[in-house]
Amino acid sequence: MNKKNKTISTERAFSIIHKPIMTEKSTNLNQFNQYSFIVSKQSNSFEIKQAIEKIFKVKVTKVNTSIQLGKLKSFKGSIGYKKDYKKAIITLAEGNTIDSSLEIK
Repeated sequence: MNKKNKTISTERAFSIIHKPIMTEKSTNLNQFNQYSFIVSKQSNSFEIKQAIEKIFKVKVTKVNTSIQLGKLKSFKGSIGYKKDYKKAIITLAEGNTIDSSLEIK
């Protein structure tokens, strides 16, 4: 089966994209038409691209992903780790934008 012909459902798209990342560094990427999202750890770049295109109705040209390891934290003397998460940086085609005020449920 060819992956390019397979489309994902709206429910699957919302389960892949968890939330946008709103930091100073990710806000600076917006001038280069790039946006950052926290995504499902089991998803691949092709699924992320389809999910962004389905949810926001934009054309994605490139998807870069990385897994951020959880940081060491101590709380009241006990030591633990924050959870690992997968981050995706999406590059959009010229002329496409994503409204950063939108909420993903």
